[in-house]
This record gives sequence, structure tokens and C-alpha cells, in this order.
Amino acid sequence: MSAQTVIDELPDFRSPSVMLHALVYSHLLLLLHTLAELPHWVHWSTRVTGAAIWVELVLLPSLAILAGLAPTLARLPYRLGVFIVCTVTVGCGWIGRTLLMPIQAQPNAQFAPELMILLSTLGFLWLLQMRHRALVPRLAEARLSALQARIRPHFFFNSLNAVLSLIRYEPAKAEEALQDIADLFRVVMKDNRRLARLVSEVEIAERYLNIEMIRLGDRLKVDWQIDDMPENAAVPPLVLQPLLENAIYYGVEPLLEPPPIQIRITQARDRVHLIVRNALPGNMIRVREGNGMALENIRERLLLHFDTEASLTTEAGSDYYQVHILLPYREILHDDAAAPFSRR
Repeated sequence: MSAQTVIDELPDFRSPSVMLHALVYSHLLLLLHTLAELPHWVHWSTRVTGAAIWVELVLLPSLAILAGLAPTLARLPYRLGVFIVCTVTVGCGWIGRTLLMPIQAQPNAQFAPELMILLSTLGFLWLLQMRHRALVPRLAEARLSALQARIRPHFFFNSLNAVLSLIRYEPAKAEEALQDIADLFRVVMKDNRRLARLVSEVEIAERYLNIEMIRLGDRLKVDWQIDDMPENAAVPPLVLQPLLENAIYYGVEPLLEPPPIQIRITQARDRVHLIVRNALPGNMIRVREGNGMALENIRERLLLHFDTEASLTTEAGSDYYQVHILLPYREILHDDAAAPFSRR
């Protein structure tokens, strides 16, 4: 992926990770600037303390305002968003300088404090933009490699053979299965860099399971526990389907009478929990290359979209294997990556 194809996006100022980056960045600049202008080292603690108070009066109100504006900023063009962010930080700096702090308590500088704030804000946004540009190509590479590992070619081959066996005796069911395959292909081949609604991810997973049920029949049972699912929660596209494919591959195919695959999706306060549990035969090797590649792909996309706020953990018992994805709750009212399906 070339640099020109990367979509520049403002950071989500509601994210604790972005706030932490802003705090570390601003205080590091403060320390370097203050120490560089010290006439005598004996006064360093007083000068740093006074400058830190001034920075807090600018930074904390700016972060609070930008967190409130985050949904609006996400819909604006990147350059307009940068202008608004700079306007907020410079405005808070001017208020802090003129109304809240006496002149003698403000940090000494060769330039106007507002200019320093503007340059610091642009530098911070540039650093986050460079980080985003570095992660997006890694996301594309992970996505392409995962297509080879998780949407296995033999899955489509077996599915089409199963559909052929239905055409003569159950043409309506065969047509429905072909529609499911086409929809799954369409989602897989789309540009999946933007977040999607959780309800759409569940519907994609249901289509996938409908296809697999043609091949596996009554052996494939699924226990959906999604009554409390936050339908509008934002998740990376194709986050559930590869987990189900692994669950079928490791927990259904090797067994004559496998127990149901358990899928539990809940919201607890500002966190979304997505748990997939499947049986694991005792004689199976628990870590296989395909499973690891799919999980690493999901971790890569969680890192891109949510930074350190999201996590993926696994748990293996004597007869089960469980994947637990923890996400921050972010509401999305329409899908950018995939058009919504109608539930059947």
C-alpha cells in the first residue's frame, strides 16, 4: 500500500491512550524547553513547577473540549479537523494566559505562548499521523495474509460442492446458500480499514454458519448468548468470523458429537466483551499455525483501531478453548466497511 492511499484520520480524543500520549508529549516538551532556558540550575524545580501549572491549565481544558467534539471531528475532513484542534488548544492557551494566571507565573519564552502551543499541537498531530501511517500498511499485509489462512480455499470448494448437491432436491435452500457465499465474498473483498457495527458482524457470522451447516449438518450447533449485545458498538470488520472458523476447524470437525460453540457478547459499563468457546479434543495440538495467524491478524487490527484499550486473550482448559476480546464501547450508527444485512 502506498503512502498516498493511507487515509489520514484525527485521533479519537476520547481514548485514554491518546490522552496519555498528549500528557507525556506536552510534559516532555515542557521539561526540555524549561531546562534549556534556565539561567541557573539551582532554580530548576521552581521554574519547572510554574511552567507545569501553566501547561495543565491549557492541556486539560483542551482535552476535555476535544473529547466532547470527537464525534464531530471524526466526520470532518482531516485538514478542517486539524484547524479546529489547533483553534481549541490556542484558545485555551490564550484564556489560561490572560485570565487565569498572573504574568509573572507564566513560562518565559522567546515567542508568544500561543505560537508555542500551535507548533506543539501540530507536532503532536504529526506524530500521531506518522504512527497511523506506519500501522495502516501493516494492517493491509495482515489482512491479505489472513485471507489465505482463515478463509481457506477448501472452504469455498466444499461449500460449492454442497450447494451442487442441493440444487436438484432443495433449489430454494441452494439459492439461499449461494447468496450467503456471495455476501461473505463481498465483505471479505471490501476495504476493511474502517469500523463496522457489531450487529453487522453477527449477521456476517450467521451467514458463514449457514454455509457450514450445509456441510456439517446437525453436528454444528451454536449457542448464541447475545440478548444484551450492544448492536451499535464499533468493531473491526471480520473480527468474529475467523474465530468461528477456528472453532469449527478445531472443535467440531474432529468430533462425532461435538458440543455447541458458545458465543457470548455483552456490555459491561464502557466495555464490550466478545467471547467464543469451543470444544478441544484432548489429543489435539492446541497451537497450530492457522489459528495463530488468525489471532495475530485480529490483534493487529485491534491495535490499529483501539491502541492499548482493546485486548485479545486466549484460555485453554482440559476440554475447551476460549478467545476473549475486550473492546472499548464506541457507538457507530452506520457501517463504513460493510453494508448491513437483513436478519433472517
